[in-house]
Amino acid sequence: MKQTIDLFFRGLEWLLVLLLAGMTIMIFGNVVLRYGFQSGIDISEEMSRFFFVWLIFLGSIAAMRRNLHMGFDLLVVSVGPRIRRILLAIANALILACCLLILVGTVTQWKVNATNVAPVTGLTMSWLFGVALPMSLCIGFMAACRMIAYITGRMTDLPAVGGEIHE
Repeated sequence: MKQTIDLFFRGLEWLLVLLLAGMTIMIFGNVVLRYGFQSGIDISEEMSRFFFVWLIFLGSIAAMRRNLHMGFDLLVVSVGPRIRRILLAIANALILACCLLILVGTVTQWKVNATNVAPVTGLTMSWLFGVALPMSLCIGFMAACRMIAYITGRMTDLPAVGGEIHE
């Protein structure tokens, strides 16, 4: 199971690299065309925006695994281990609740976004806003696992920043 999860995140990180590279190439190419030849590729502006949104949402999944999201732990580090576990379980429950709200909102808006199309590419806006679906599912799953691990005592302290979390 660990190998499957590691493979998933390795693939996700490669996808992030490809999105960033594609965005960089499209924007750089458009700048060269615009200033050097007074022309440009319209589709590259729209696709670079799509890539940017996907980069942010998918990057948040990778950041959650490594505990790289910004946090305020002044209270958590100043209490005892038992209270710390309770506070961390509550924090992960709140993350899970936010992910559920995002998931419900994404599914609710899916039909609306399916009928709206991007002006240049003609892609449905579900491709742009639909990235919230895998983000909310993945981050919600990680938060639920962490919450259960804190409640059951399998995780007792703050996860290391930048380190992968293994229960």
